Amino acid sequence: MTSTDVPGIQGHADTSTMGDTAGPRGFRGLAAVATRDVTPPVGIRNRNWGPATVDVAAGVHRPFALTALAVRAAGGGDPVVVIGVDATWWRAVSDYLQMRDALHEGLGLDDSRVLFCLSHTHAGAALGGGEADLPGGQLIPGYLQTLREAAVSAGQEAIAGLRPAIIEWTTGRCDLAANREAQVAGRALVAFNPTQPADDTVTVGRISAQDGRLLGTVVNYACHPTTLAWQNQLLSPDYVGAMRECVETTTGAPCLFLQGASGDLAPREQYVGDPAIADRHGTALGHAVLSALATMPLPGTALRLEEVIESGAPLGDWSPVPALLPENLAAARTEVEMPLRPLPSLDQLAAQWADIDPRSRDERIRRARNLREGYIDGPSVAHPLWTIRIGDAVIVAQPGEAYSSFQTTLRARFPELSVIAVNLANGPGFVYLPDQDAYRRNAYQAWQTVLAPGALDLLCQAAVEQIREITDRTSS
Repeated sequence: MTSTDVPGIQGHADTSTMGDTAGPRGFRGLAAVATRDVTPPVGIRNRNWGPATVDVAAGVHRPFALTALAVRAAGGGDPVVVIGVDATWWRAVSDYLQMRDALHEGLGLDDSRVLFCLSHTHAGAALGGGEADLPGGQLIPGYLQTLREAAVSAGQEAIAGLRPAIIEWTTGRCDLAANREAQVAGRALVAFNPTQPADDTVTVGRISAQDGRLLGTVVNYACHPTTLAWQNQLLSPDYVGAMRECVETTTGAPCLFLQGASGDLAPREQYVGDPAIADRHGTALGHAVLSALATMPLPGTALRLEEVIESGAPLGDWSPVPALLPENLAAARTEVEMPLRPLPSLDQLAAQWADIDPRSRDERIRRARNLREGYIDGPSVAHPLWTIRIGDAVIVAQPGEAYSSFQTTLRARFPELSVIAVNLANGPGFVYLPDQDAYRRNAYQAWQTVLAPGALDLLCQAAVEQIREITDRTSS
């Protein structure tokens, strides 16, 4: 008997027999979800763009959410906790390390079993204690403390609330994300490129209690939240906020968002100041999520080929039956040794950018300094990679901004698994991992990163090996 997320009938080959089953990939064990409101205070520093003319937030577009999912095997053992939060990016490694230490102490879990994932909204508060002396920066230390407390308390609540549950996965499609690797007059721009395709996969997880009640959803989608840019003065989760409202209003359960491998993906219409456009983007993604959920069978069920009914045509009757879901749960963390590209000094960068707007130049130099401190130690860097197996799904997470080929490669290599690729998880290593073409074109992502060409290939190779190792080790 087989159990997959598709019937497994291809072409006209005689590949199905009576008793075959088809259903979503999933997991049976214990799970719980907890949420916190983590909306930053008005007046906090949210200068995230070089051309911005204001430094502090004047209001709030939509609330910011932190959502924690705890999962544990039915047979016992330590849980894993996956936390997603509407947030920008860590300005410095030291800021992330304070969060890591707080989670380790508060949850009592090994580093391999906790993911803290940023949505990467570009309209959020600056997550950098080093900017406390800048306009609006006086509110940053307190907000970082609030984030740490919210993450710990939500994780603790989710662990305490663990109950028998199943997690099932499906996929949908949404063409919000577009390729953002434009080439104009010989210059590489970060802009919509209508000539190149983009990964439109939406991976959706449904978390259900034993009685079928929905406990929560997980949405994994790759698209930069850069709808709102330098014209915007509001704190906003960007498109993720409207997506979450759309899904949660319909399902009545929390929605955990995990940013996918979106280094080369963004909305077609972006860099605007109108929050209604971000809402329109989020609504589109929300409906794609709901569409995917609506096509799933009832929780814990699969379809079985029962009989052939002779009618005007021979009809195969697939009927609902209880699904046999795996109970494997495992987590691993490894480090990928990656070479550095030749790096100019900060003084050389300042001279190189002498002709651009001083505010934009200062922002570039500040980012370059933050990317290097705490990450570079010698001629190469140790880039962390997390792999969590939950039944026949794997979450593969890392702190950088990998291009979308990271997720498409892994899905192609492991078609029997639901692969959830996550950017901006934990740290350190808040750098781009571009493809070879980006280096050839001298794209922004290639000169922003400290990594040499080939780093993305090394990450993909390590992820393939890690998935193979963790699935072989935990296969029953």
